[in-house]
Amino acid sequence: MQLAVRSGLLLLLRARGLRAGERSSSAMEEIATEKEAEESHRQDSVSLLTFILLLTLTILTIWLFKHRRVRFLHETGLAMIYGLIVGVILRYGSPSSSGHDKPFSCSQEDRPFTTLLINVSGKFFEYTLKGEISPGKIHNVEQNDMLRKVTFDPEVFFNILLPPIIFHAGYSLKKRHFFRNLGSILAYAFLGTAVSCFIIGNLMYGVVKLMKLVGQLSDKFYYTDCLLFGAVISATDPVTVLAIFNELHADVDLYALLFGESVLNDAVAIVLSSSIVAYQPTGENTHAFDAAAFFKSVGVFLGIFSGSFMMGAVTGVVTALVTKFTKLHCFPLLETALFFLMSWSTFLLAEACGFTGVVAVLFCGITQAHYTYNNLSVESRSRTKQLFEVLHFLAENFIFSYMGLALFTFQKHIFSPIFIIGAFIAIFLGRAAHIYPLSFFLNLGRRHKISWNFQHMMMFSGLRGAMAFALAIRDTATYSHQMMFSTTLLIVFFTVWIIGGGTTPMLSWLNIRVGVDPDQDPPPSNDSFQVLQGDGPDSERGNRTKQESAWLFRLWYSFDHNYLKPILTHSGPPLTTTLPSCCGLLARCLTTPQVYDNQEQLREEDSDFILNDGDLTLTYGDTTITANGSSGSRTATTSLDGRKTKSSSEEALEHELGMGDHEVTSRGTRLVFPLEDNA
Repeated sequence: MQLAVRSGLLLLLRARGLRAGERSSSAMEEIATEKEAEESHRQDSVSLLTFILLLTLTILTIWLFKHRRVRFLHETGLAMIYGLIVGVILRYGSPSSSGHDKPFSCSQEDRPFTTLLINVSGKFFEYTLKGEISPGKIHNVEQNDMLRKVTFDPEVFFNILLPPIIFHAGYSLKKRHFFRNLGSILAYAFLGTAVSCFIIGNLMYGVVKLMKLVGQLSDKFYYTDCLLFGAVISATDPVTVLAIFNELHADVDLYALLFGESVLNDAVAIVLSSSIVAYQPTGENTHAFDAAAFFKSVGVFLGIFSGSFMMGAVTGVVTALVTKFTKLHCFPLLETALFFLMSWSTFLLAEACGFTGVVAVLFCGITQAHYTYNNLSVESRSRTKQLFEVLHFLAENFIFSYMGLALFTFQKHIFSPIFIIGAFIAIFLGRAAHIYPLSFFLNLGRRHKISWNFQHMMMFSGLRGAMAFALAIRDTATYSHQMMFSTTLLIVFFTVWIIGGGTTPMLSWLNIRVGVDPDQDPPPSNDSFQVLQGDGPDSERGNRTKQESAWLFRLWYSFDHNYLKPILTHSGPPLTTTLPSCCGLLARCLTTPQVYDNQEQLREEDSDFILNDGDLTLTYGDTTITANGSSGSRTATTSLDGRKTKSSSEEALEHELGMGDHEVTSRGTRLVFPLEDNA
């Protein structure tokens, strides 16, 4: 009996000991988990602090460069250099953490899972998919937690960093310069980008065949991959060149052509890449040419671009209506917050609906600048411009800093000398085929020709930047995409540092005028003063010049001025005077009292006018003398005080284009200048 009692007591004590041991082990595991979570939080803070310090150092160096008037290196190039330095430190200066990676075999599964639940000693742990690892690198998985932390998810670039960059490009667009060269800009952006994509893609396919021939290709690289690389690398970003142009006050037409092309070029490149990804031929060979799949991809391109355009424009129109028919202007903080959220949500809404957020947010920015901006209060106008300007600056420099960092922290680099050299040659030839033939055909219909020095400068200014990097890093799962990303990174480095640094010497070598007023164009002749619109026979030539500078704009200007502007803003003529009498009730509902208080159309404060030849005259009595020496009698209709009268539509159009006449009288000579209206 005693023996049985002793045995029972021993079993009870052993069970209690096991329970205590289990509780102690569980407590230790919880403490270890808490320490790991705390360490992970600390590393997250350090990684974000690293980028903030990089941006801070970049800003201070930018100030020093501006103070010393240093132009050989742009701020984006500085950000890349600092990113490279930090990347070297993180790669070779930070210790590796103890690794606990162990491969598990799931040979029965035919596809990877996004999320895995692993049972470890009765406890379930969740693991997410990070990407594919080649068999040769299965034992070289990065064990440095810090390097893992500073490697961002590509979606961060698309959903957080790209929207303010693209929106700012549309919101700060100089419409007068843009519309003056609209036809050429559309040709360069759409047709030129497509030509560049296919030339680069076909040349790179030849390079891939050469790599396979010499045994330098270790995995599959299809023709569609080459076309995708052509679309990705065709996205130009001449931010360095444009910044130098702006600082040196380079030729305004050249600036408008480069800026307009780069703005629309990004949108075209991303939609083109989406269309190439959507190319899926039927049959066994999924990478062979299929006419049906080709036309389907073309339809995808048109559908995505038009759908994204409509979504961005509609969002801008909705924002304009909300700001017009509410009293939000009484609360500038709420007005600015709504403007910001509506603009950013355009990008996410387009992506959620299967369209392209880049295109949507670009045209949303253009629509907001054209309509919503007029409805904002004075404080909100200033706030929105400064807000997106700061976000654009920080996001762009953040991306370029990350480019430098990614050269050492990215774990899937594949550098092939043959592919890299071939890519540089293909880009050069693709850019040449993009600029020179299109410029030749455009000059056949342009009054102001795109000169050879302009063409050479546009050829030289085809830098690659944030958009090409973001498109390349978005998908690095396969061998071909990893090689494309590594090559794109090197191309961005070269173009930003070498081509960006050579902008100023190239301007001098090509004899492109600098140091002039960016709001004015030079006279076509060598006379000492500009030619503005006259009152005599030469006024017809001035009118033709005006029509040429905005002929596409004039196609829809009348409808916009008479209907859209009065509906969406407080400017333009009242709808009661433009709509038919049967729509009187609707016109009164849509017309706000501010329209009657302010009959003159509101002007965008950031717009700049264009001075064209034939717009300035010296008038002596009834004789008009222009800068080119021609003269004629005055035949224009004058009012009682001697001033020329114009129809309301002509005045509105001149006001919209920034060409309203202001007179200055001196010693009997009347000078007609199209100055800004400060009223």
